[in-house]
Amino acid sequence: MTNVNLDINLHYVTRVEGHGNIVVNVKEGKLEKLQWQVPEAPRFFEAMVIGQKWDVVHHITSRICGICSIGHTLASLKATESAMGITLSERDLKLRRLAIHAENLQSHILHLGYLVLPDLLGVGSVIPLASSHPEEVKTVVRLHKAANVMSDIVCGRTTHPQRLIPGGFTKIPTKDELQKIKDTLNAEWKDIEVVAKLLKALAGKLPSFTRETEFVALTSKDEYAIYDGDMGSTDTATEPIKNYKAWTNEYIVPHSSAKYCKHNRPSLMVGALARVNKNYSQLSNKAKSIAELFGFKTVCHNPYMNNVAQLIEIVHSWEDAIAKIDELLTDPNYDKQVGPSAFTVKAGQGVGAVEVPRGLLFHDYTYDANGVCIKANCIIPTNINHANIQADMEALVPQVMTKPQKEIELALEMLVRAYDPCISCSTHYLNIEFKD
Repeated sequence: MTNVNLDINLHYVTRVEGHGNIVVNVKEGKLEKLQWQVPEAPRFFEAMVIGQKWDVVHHITSRICGICSIGHTLASLKATESAMGITLSERDLKLRRLAIHAENLQSHILHLGYLVLPDLLGVGSVIPLASSHPEEVKTVVRLHKAANVMSDIVCGRTTHPQRLIPGGFTKIPTKDELQKIKDTLNAEWKDIEVVAKLLKALAGKLPSFTRETEFVALTSKDEYAIYDGDMGSTDTATEPIKNYKAWTNEYIVPHSSAKYCKHNRPSLMVGALARVNKNYSQLSNKAKSIAELFGFKTVCHNPYMNNVAQLIEIVHSWEDAIAKIDELLTDPNYDKQVGPSAFTVKAGQGVGAVEVPRGLLFHDYTYDANGVCIKANCIIPTNINHANIQADMEALVPQVMTKPQKEIELALEMLVRAYDPCISCSTHYLNIEFKD
């Protein structure tokens, strides 16, 4: 490989949220430079919530992301509720779980159908597929619409939810609306089967690359953890989310405006693949059948298989959402509780964590006695994944450097897209102390 020379500068990687660059320089077979660069301007949401009262913080932080706005709202609410000592009713906890299912469905379907499928079919975007594969695109649109219906009914609207507040909801869906969600989901099982068969037929296009890493996700003995649980690792013992800083260990690299993270190894991965690897036994039966269809075995260390893990989670969330709705529909006390749980505003600090489409999300707030936020910290899943993307690239390039440059570029772009990164959300401001 001594005659291999590469000069790759991809600005910007397409079909991802935000801006990321891939820079690779190989001279006479020696890898001289490889960087996963994040040039995005810093976000200031942690600063924005300082001085804000407890009842508006979640509305502000939901704007961190237009894709994961429900997840940010829920993590924010859970942090506030932890700080204030607020306990939710069982009904509202089930509705919150429906909300997080709705968001994960929206995002996973969007990612697989609009962002990944073009790679597997050899085109640059979903636009040509509307002509070459119209029925497949229509199938994806129907599935996405079903997830939007669930978001609208549970949260008040598809993006930036209105009804979710500390202690519960301002308004809950009627039983007729819950039945509408159930009927919509049940009607779409055939479309899920179509998508599964299509991705199975194209699965050979996913690179067979592996690099052993640590996977971290929420985990719970009671359920496949998405809304609640402790931090679990494929490397280490489980710990409560209040210890999140010891599991993220943020640090700065010169080529990124987003911080990197590490735990037991120099990098770790969060997201659908981490959740399926860590919590496989608690998947629904239909989700496990999809995993078996693809020959998925834990612990899977191929990051490209995150796409398959997303499909597995789509099936799980679909099935579990229907089960949760059945529980709510048969609850004789469903309509009896009016408004959110009562509580007294007080000083305190709380951490909230949920699993959003891209992985484990943390919000951490400190409030004064008047319920005003005086300190905030948010750690975003893509923020956690950046170091792992970099490490994957460092392992991948030596394996593929003899291929044509366009193939190498595609493999690297597909790697980034496999993580489904939300790059803009992951950039933070830095505290800089100037010294004479």
